[in-house]
Amino acid sequence: MPVELTFQPSLLATGAPEPDADFATAERIDLGDGAWVDHAPGWLAGADALFTELVDTVRWGQREVAMYGNLVTEPRLSAWWGDEEQPERRLEAAPAALVALLPVLDARYQRGFDAIGCNLYRDGRDSVAWHGDRFERERPATIVVVLSLGSPRRFLLRPAGGGPSRAFDLLSGDLLVMGGTCQHTWQHCVPKVARAGPRMSATFRRRIHPADIRGQVVPAGGA
Repeated sequence: MPVELTFQPSLLATGAPEPDADFATAERIDLGDGAWVDHAPGWLAGADALFTELVDTVRWGQREVAMYGNLVTEPRLSAWWGDEEQPERRLEAAPAALVALLPVLDARYQRGFDAIGCNLYRDGRDSVAWHGDRFERERPATIVVVLSLGSPRRFLLRPAGGGPSRAFDLLSGDLLVMGGTCQHTWQHCVPKVARAGPRMSATFRRRIHPADIRGQVVPAGGA
């Protein structure tokens, strides 16, 4: 579906997208019980230009999900690539600028990322509720990479069994990596807010493979 948004890019973030291959700003946060998060502020230069490009060129859709016996429309737009059985969803059909980030992420985390998803939060009413990534819960340990683009937005993590949350106020170009047991022992969300500009998350992960489920291909962390 076509999308019309009001977004004012930063004059400092409008060049060609360029990731920091050295991950110079990355900080590892140990969450306990084998879970960790890497936070790398400003990891991608030219993030606002990439945000504008993706808004204009991606074929956005709005999914319906089953909830309590009813179909509910997700409060955000989305697109994804990495399904080899659907030509339009194959990884090679993903935006080239996102595919170009895969070797940089693989060099750091040795994960073999082969799936990309994007969520577009048009304003503060768009959100995603508390959850752990469903497919990643099939593995004992995993890595999910989230690249934030566009307007600032708060990203929350909380223990799956309850407890205080941790907040990350992500800016355009910031990278947040959830690793180890994070999808099992923690939940994350992007809550609704009274006012927010348009923001996008680009998520990089490895698809479910039989060897992963058997526990044979589950790198637990990055360098």
